[in-house]
Amino acid sequence: MYEFLQYQVRDAMTADPIAISPKVKLREVEALFESHDFNGVPIVDDQGCLLGILTKFDLLKAFSFDAHALIPHYDEIMEQTAENIMTHDPVSVEPHLPLSRLLQKLVEMRTKSLPVVENHRLVGIIAREDVLKALRRAAIQHEIPAHEEPQP
Repeated sequence: MYEFLQYQVRDAMTADPIAISPKVKLREVEALFESHDFNGVPIVDDQGCLLGILTKFDLLKAFSFDAHALIPHYDEIMEQTAENIMTHDPVSVEPHLPLSRLLQKLVEMRTKSLPVVENHRLVGIIAREDVLKALRRAAIQHEIPAHEEPQP
């Protein structure tokens, strides 16, 4: 497990993740979620700077109305653009953040993934699964084979 303490976000993140423009329609976002089994997708400008994130939860919120509102047709909602429902200025992390600190942040925030940003530009995404793989990799690297166990 000591090996894990040496890892940084850059060691476990998915580099150059799929990201979308704020002008992408929700219909396209839903298709992206389905085809890639994503829970969320970063929203970037033309220079690759992170503007926001859009999650499945955000997509569900687009369909949440109070009792007095006129409920738009499904197709009307799906024609909206990502910028209308995305989470602006999301929490992000830098590539050099220790993975142990990221793990704490994921647990405290109860979030599934975070964008990785360097100099305001999106460079990766790090998810719970990535941290679990890194923990497993660190444990495997330090397992002592049975035939090499220290003698008393």
